[in-house]
Amino acid sequence: MADWELRPASAADVEAVAELRAVVLRADLERLGRYDEQRVRQRLRDGFAPAYTWVVEVDGAFAGCVALRPAADAHWLEHFYLAPRLQGSGIGTAVLRDLLDRCDRLRTPVRLNVLRGSRARSLYERHGFTLDTEDPVDVFMVRAFRKITAETRTVSM
Repeated sequence: MADWELRPASAADVEAVAELRAVVLRADLERLGRYDEQRVRQRLRDGFAPAYTWVVEVDGAFAGCVALRPAADAHWLEHFYLAPRLQGSGIGTAVLRDLLDRCDRLRTPVRLNVLRGSRARSLYERHGFTLDTEDPVDVFMVRAFRKITAETRTVSM
């Protein structure tokens, strides 16, 4: 696995993230009959919150992003995109594990939605997410926090 790190996002990252979203989601959105070249980017721009977003860098270069937005009953995992050339390399798993560890320490469940039929769903299921609800386009999933023990403690917040 390549060296990776998370850095806080800034407003200047929005276009790189919007472009990556369009690339990563294109096949699933086309399969669902929902791909619109402008809309896929604009939806990201409209919902981009740098305060809750991190940029994934691999060897010092932009490689992806992820957001963890606090809500009343959980944290929402959003905008988790990794460059296609890096998918399957273990980086997404490592990033997800890091964020879930943070939520476990806070004793906070995590919610997300994934497009129906997306390969990303299996990643989430491997990390304890279960089906909450679904509609014709989205699958909503939830993961309860895990109790931290001496054996499971990893990094501190």
